[in-house]
Amino acid sequence: RFRAVHATYDHIDRVIEEQCGPGSRVDGILMDLGVSSLQLDEADRGFAYSKDAPLDMRMDPTTGPSAADLLASASEGEIVRILRTYGEERFAPRIARLIIRRRDEAPITRTGELVDIVRSAIPAPARRSGGNPAKRTFQALRIFINGELDDLAAALRASLGVLAEGGRLAVISFHSLEDRIVKQ
Repeated sequence: RFRAVHATYDHIDRVIEEQCGPGSRVDGILMDLGVSSLQLDEADRGFAYSKDAPLDMRMDPTTGPSAADLLASASEGEIVRILRTYGEERFAPRIARLIIRRRDEAPITRTGELVDIVRSAIPAPARRSGGNPAKRTFQALRIFINGELDDLAAALRASLGVLAEGGRLAVISFHSLEDRIVKQ
């Protein structure tokens, strides 16, 4: 009664059609928006700020630009926007300025390099609480690189189209950005 399918949430309508037939409806959908610990634990994927690894962060490493590619080409203003929008990072301008300064010296290709940049951009009093200071920056880059919030919005619309009358959609979200989209 269970089939694993390699797809993103926003393809749920196509997956149901392929698996159950055209025009099929389902009684329930459960979306768990959490990042897989299997991905986080695999250092080479570049998601974790606790391990030095290549700065990648792509859920599917065969598609799209990596976080290193983004940091190599994005303007300071775009980096600020990404960090503020997807990480709610209040020190976004300081972090972006330092990223630009460092990348002018050498490309930023490792997670450890980015952690060091963030740590030196955030004032010492702010580094003393709230866990690793790079947490919000890594979240922002991961969400942006993978288009996670756009995929979620598209997935919610697609889900409503395949739910049977009286069907239920349950979403487990892990941060306020996801939560806000689901509630809206």
